[in-house]
Amino acid sequence: MGGVTSSMAAKLAFFPPNPPSYKLITDEVTGLMTLNTFPHRENVEVLKLPTRRGTEIAAIYVRNPMATSTLLYSHGNAADLGQMYELFIELSIHLRVNLMGYDYSGYGQSSGKPSEQNTYADIEAAYKCLEESYGAKQENIILYGQSVGSGPTLDLAARLPELRAVVLHSPILSGLRVMYPVKRTYWFDIYKNIDKIPLVNCPVLVIHGTSDDVVDCSHGKQLWELCKEKYEPLWLKGGNHCDLELYPEYIKHLKKFIYNVEKSPSQRSSSRRSTDQPDQSRRSTDCFEASRKSTDRREKPRKSTDKLKSHDQKSTLDKLEKFRISFDYMDRSRRSVDCFEKSRRSIDYQLERARRSVDRLDRIRAG
Repeated sequence: MGGVTSSMAAKLAFFPPNPPSYKLITDEVTGLMTLNTFPHRENVEVLKLPTRRGTEIAAIYVRNPMATSTLLYSHGNAADLGQMYELFIELSIHLRVNLMGYDYSGYGQSSGKPSEQNTYADIEAAYKCLEESYGAKQENIILYGQSVGSGPTLDLAARLPELRAVVLHSPILSGLRVMYPVKRTYWFDIYKNIDKIPLVNCPVLVIHGTSDDVVDCSHGKQLWELCKEKYEPLWLKGGNHCDLELYPEYIKHLKKFIYNVEKSPSQRSSSRRSTDQPDQSRRSTDCFEASRKSTDRREKPRKSTDKLKSHDQKSTLDKLEKFRISFDYMDRSRRSVDCFEKSRRSIDYQLERARRSVDRLDRIRAG
């Protein structure tokens, strides 16, 4: 029974785009690799990285000359580098960070098959590359995990005592808890984030949509409660599983978080007091079980398998189409996504307005 459930949980966790959204092209003269769907950029490097489990993963590194931090981004379960490329570029620009994103084994142009253990080896390979090839230090690295990507993110974060920070974007408590209202951790479960989050020693930011119909918001809230070093969370009212980047609060809160964690620990301590409650966060096992009611309230298994795949794939494509427009507006607009959609402005009109607002956006960002 355990083996069957473990296999089922693993299958539910991974939906690599099929076919992949990109191919890798190697220039015959320079030997440089690029994604066939995007032109070469001087500050972007495309890589193939070997893992300890014998696979080779595709990765991209985006350099920002103003950066003092490096973001290691683990994407969701129905995306690959081709779909995430523009988002990575925008995050690097607006957050002023270097950024490395990678495809899990079996995703995009990475070899092998997706599995829990392979994703742990995948993120380790990306982290090793940051240290050895780009000189990044543990204390300057921020791990960012979205949805299923919260699994490898927390697994690595729990083993890095000097890590700068962690961002959890629509995270899961565990693979099994997405489908069933279990009250304890079973050995055959995957991505046991609920057990690993207390081991993370750095500041943790949790971002979750209150209307997430794929991974209930209670997952993010319980993970935040279990953090050792809490940072003010971002609960996006009305946000779903794959549209949080479209909210103006998303980028503003991320910028504030990164600015805060780039301070020295002594400087951070005073700004942390309002949200950090160490005595309450270190609850006993019995009290910990009681705190799970919001997740465990469902009596029936969640019918999320097909929805998770189709919703994530469709939403990822829609998100990338709207992302460039939304970033130009997010620093000066405080409207929700619903209000944004109801405005019914044409794409051409929005792009024209965005081009005229570059100077204004820079002044807002500088402030």
